[in-house]
Amino acid sequence: MNKQIFLPLTICLYILGRMHAAVVGNNFLARDLTIENSAGPSKHQAVALRVGADLSAFYRCSFVGYQDTLYTHSLRQFFRDCDIYGTIDFVFGNAAVVLQSCNLYARRPLPKQSNIFTAQGREDPNQNTGISVHRCKVAAAADLAGREASTRTYLGRPWKQYSRTVFLQSELDSLIDPAGWLEWSGDFALDTLYYGEYMNTGAGAGTSGRVKWKGYRVITSAAEASAFTVGSFIDGDVWLAGTSIPFNTGL
Repeated sequence: MNKQIFLPLTICLYILGRMHAAVVGNNFLARDLTIENSAGPSKHQAVALRVGADLSAFYRCSFVGYQDTLYTHSLRQFFRDCDIYGTIDFVFGNAAVVLQSCNLYARRPLPKQSNIFTAQGREDPNQNTGISVHRCKVAAAADLAGREASTRTYLGRPWKQYSRTVFLQSELDSLIDPAGWLEWSGDFALDTLYYGEYMNTGAGAGTSGRVKWKGYRVITSAAEASAFTVGSFIDGDVWLAGTSIPFNTGL
């Protein structure tokens, strides 16, 4: 029988180098937890947390790193009121994951590097996976604030062929490049990915200058956007109801 594991205390866990913390048991719940990989931007990939647990949820947690901070590896995951810090692809993986009412903060990278918030890894169009960023704040961290013009910052790029990511009803600050999204390599996955934006606000939310890829769309239908909510995308209305973690089922 799977048991819910609940971490109610404020804990700080610091990870050095390329090592990282990992969650693999199902029904994992955590709150008031900080996980930081302090390797720095020069170490390139340095995951802070890797999550491969079905029905896992994180509440009021912080994940701090640079490249590849939060590896949402697989299965169904939910993050609420969390802070996530990073530079390159710092929320990535192939889970079905909803980030709700979270703060995503881009940090100052190495010179000539770009910031990319997400890199989703769906490899098959039949996989029900993707990254849904719902009612979140997307902004610059303190070390980048005031220097945003020196770093190009994007919402995401396609790690795999059928990469799928949406930003719904979120506040996008001015650091977001007008194109919004970045190529991975040439025209790889530009026709097969699914990237969408729905009713976002803020100085970086304008879509007139966005990429013209076949797989990108400005979502205008509430029904289409609702497919990526807690209730529809990760069945959260069923399994989150038994926890003390707040959530919004729909838009």
